[in-house]
Amino acid sequence: MRQRAIPPVVAARWALWTFVIANLAIVEVLFLAAGTGQNGVLTVAKFFGLHAAVLMLFQLLLVARLPWLDRRIGMDRLTVWHRWVGFTLLWTILTHAALVVLGFARLSGDSMTKTFFSLAGVPASLLGMGAAAIVVVVAAVSARYVRRRLRYETWQGLHLLLYVALGLSFVHQLQETTTFSSSAPAKAYWWALWLFAFGALVAGRIVMPLWRNAYHRFEVAAVVPESDDVVSVHVTGRHLDRLPARAGQFCIWRFPGHNHWFQANPFSLSAAPDGRTLRLTAKAVGSTSAGLRHIPVGSRAFVEGPYGAFTSLHRTRPGALLIAGGVGITPVRALLEEESAGDVVVLYRARSESDAVLVDEVRTLVADRGGTLHLLTGRTGEGNSPFEPDSLRALVPDVTERDVYVCGPPAMTSAVLGALRSLEVPDRQVHAERFGLA
Repeated sequence: MRQRAIPPVVAARWALWTFVIANLAIVEVLFLAAGTGQNGVLTVAKFFGLHAAVLMLFQLLLVARLPWLDRRIGMDRLTVWHRWVGFTLLWTILTHAALVVLGFARLSGDSMTKTFFSLAGVPASLLGMGAAAIVVVVAAVSARYVRRRLRYETWQGLHLLLYVALGLSFVHQLQETTTFSSSAPAKAYWWALWLFAFGALVAGRIVMPLWRNAYHRFEVAAVVPESDDVVSVHVTGRHLDRLPARAGQFCIWRFPGHNHWFQANPFSLSAAPDGRTLRLTAKAVGSTSAGLRHIPVGSRAFVEGPYGAFTSLHRTRPGALLIAGGVGITPVRALLEEESAGDVVVLYRARSESDAVLVDEVRTLVADRGGTLHLLTGRTGEGNSPFEPDSLRALVPDVTERDVYVCGPPAMTSAVLGALRSLEVPDRQVHAERFGLA
C-alpha cells in the first residue's frame, strides 16, 4: 500500500483531460485567428472539421497503449472512452461534410446533389469523402448489435481500415489551405500534433512490442493441464527481470506456428512475475484458448504487454478484499503472491469446487498470509446470491474499510460493483478491470 495525496488514476485522468482541453483551446484560437470562410455555413463547417481532426488524433492516443496511461487508467476504460469518442467523431465528421456541401451549394446556387459530385472532382475533397466513408462503415460494424454477430478477426480487419482513413484525413487536411497554411503557428501546431499522435501509436503498438520480443525472446517452457478445460502455459525468456510486469496485469499472447498471427488473446498472468517465467492460465472457451494445451514446449511466443491497472499500485487501505469469479481468479491469485499483509479476504465464486480453477494454490497462499477464503459455489438463479449488499456485508463486515479488487464474468462484476455502490464503498477503493481486444 502506498499513501498518496492524489491516486494514480486521478492524476492520469487529469493529465489526459488537461491535454485535450489545452488542444481544444489552441484550436479555438487558431480558428478565430484564421477569420471567416466564404460564407457563414463554410465557416461553421471549418469549425467542425478542425474539431474532427482533434478527436481523431485523441483516438490514436487512447489506443496507443502508452504504459504510463495504461497502468493508471487501464485498457478497459481507455477502450470505452475510445468507443464513445469514436461515435462523437462520426457525427462531427458527418456534420462537417454536410455543411461543406451546403455551403458550396449556396455559393454556386446549385443543388446539394450536384455540388456533392462537383466536390468529388476536387482531390482534397475526394480524400475527405473517402475518409468519412470509412469512418461510417467502421462505426456501423462497431454498433453492438452488429459487433456481437461478427468474429473478432473480421471486426478487427474492418477496424484496421481506420488507419487508411487517418492517412486520407491527414492528406485532406494538408491540402486544405485554411488549416495547415492559414498561418505559421497553425502549420507548426498541426504538424506537431499529427507527429506526436502517430509517434505515440507507432511506439506503443509496433516499436515497443517488437523490441521487447526481440530482447526477451519468449518461448514456451511448460504446458500444464489444470483440469479438463483449463491449462497453464509457462513462458520463459531472457532478462525477464527487466520486463516491467506486475501481479494483476495481463498480456496479449500469440504463439506463431500454432495459431494464425491474427489469433491473439488477452490472458492474465496467473502467477506474480518472478523474473524467470511468466504463467498464463486459460479456460477453453474458443478455438485459440482450447488449443493452448497442444502447444509444443520450446515454441516461440510473441507477447504484447504487460497491460492493465488491476495492480497494487492503486492500493489505498491496509486491508484488501479480492473477489473473483471463474477463471477471473488468475489475476487475483497473482495478487495474493504480492500481498504481504495478512489482512486479506478472498471471495471465490464457482459453480462447484471442482470447477474452481487453481483453488488449491489460492488456499495455500491465503493460509500463508493468515487471510480468509470463502469459496462460494452454486449456480446463479438458485436463490444463491452472495453478491447482494447484505450478503457481502455479512461475509466481510468491514468491506467499506478495504480496497476491493473484482475480476470475473461481466454479469458478476456488474453485480458486485452495484453492491459496493449500495454499501457506499468509496470509488477510490474499488478496482475492477474488464479487458478484451474488442
